[in-house]
Amino acid sequence: MTSVWSQVVGQEPAVETLQTAASAPAALVAGEADPTGGMTHAWLFTGPPGSGRSVAARTFAAALQCSTGTGCGGCSGCRTAVAGTHADVRLVVPEGLSISVAEMRSLVQAAARRPTTGEWQVVIIEDADRLTEGASNALLKAVEEPPDRTVFLLCAPSDHPEDVSVTIRSRCRLVTLRTPPPDAIARVLAERDGVDESTARWAASVCGGHVGRARRLATDEAARGRRDAVLRIPLGLRRPGDVFTCADELIKTAESDAADESKSRDEAEAEELRTAMGSGGTGKGVAAAKRSADAAVKQLEKRQKSRATRTQRDTLDLALIDLAGFYRDVLVTSSGSGAALNHPDFAEHSREAAREWTPASTLRRLEAVLECREAITWNVKPRIAVEAMITTLREG
Repeated sequence: MTSVWSQVVGQEPAVETLQTAASAPAALVAGEADPTGGMTHAWLFTGPPGSGRSVAARTFAAALQCSTGTGCGGCSGCRTAVAGTHADVRLVVPEGLSISVAEMRSLVQAAARRPTTGEWQVVIIEDADRLTEGASNALLKAVEEPPDRTVFLLCAPSDHPEDVSVTIRSRCRLVTLRTPPPDAIARVLAERDGVDESTARWAASVCGGHVGRARRLATDEAARGRRDAVLRIPLGLRRPGDVFTCADELIKTAESDAADESKSRDEAEAEELRTAMGSGGTGKGVAAAKRSADAAVKQLEKRQKSRATRTQRDTLDLALIDLAGFYRDVLVTSSGSGAALNHPDFAEHSREAAREWTPASTLRRLEAVLECREAITWNVKPRIAVEAMITTLREG
């Protein structure tokens, strides 16, 4: 049986730390001292996008619920924790742009209960950097005075105060994840996902160390097509009108991607909610039930709209990261440093751009991409931010 730790790709030092900590809970539950000194009630997983922060947190949760304490992968605790169905593992994945104080208060109340089927109550908060100030304060109170046998696992890009408050950070043990090496990513694509070796190597070399992105590029032809279209933008800006054409394509691609991802899920959620609220029934009280169902559906649609906005921004941000990587490749090429390229399959494009542009103009283009990413995080309308960026990309 494959251990749950095999899901954490290219993070051997972090896995060693977590395995040591996971071996201690059995003693703590029995009222004994922690023999390793490695276990604590709050953990913060940090690392670049795609490094596997949430995967590492889920894997650690599975090891804590494992009947053997090793993360064997075969027991009921491991299987249900990994699948997301364990009664004592609560997962918070923000579907909108932030995690609200009401959501966090509800979670903290639930976390105070004793475990039902496992030995520990585990709370995993993905994207903890999306906590509002009120939600952060609600979580801080729980982390300061943790319930017995409750463990909080937070995931964030970094431990910088802009991502996680200093007070919460000071009460967590830090697990820093690195960008997985291409060889490790290629190996997991081939062994776990059945991708042929050449495609796995290519996807691993162009994904920027993002395991999920590598899997999508290796298995989704449409994702490969969108990436190619984005990377052809820098050398395709020949006429003034190309600015608006390329900006329109970027925005529409992000909107389409968000719509495709959300459509079937949104419809299923709305139908399930109507059914649960008594929609379609007959007899006394039907009118009142219908009004309640309609009101609940409106609230659901509001959350779904927020989720779609986040998905659209995430898709657009991925395209901007690809663009930034291209301009970085141009700088690498013009300097002759020999460093590895982010987009080795577009090396000829990088060489052509290095011949046409000065390093200073390339750097201005790169800065325009980074400024566009920052502007969108500050809620500038994506179309305006993208058009301003592409104008600079054309003019240099």
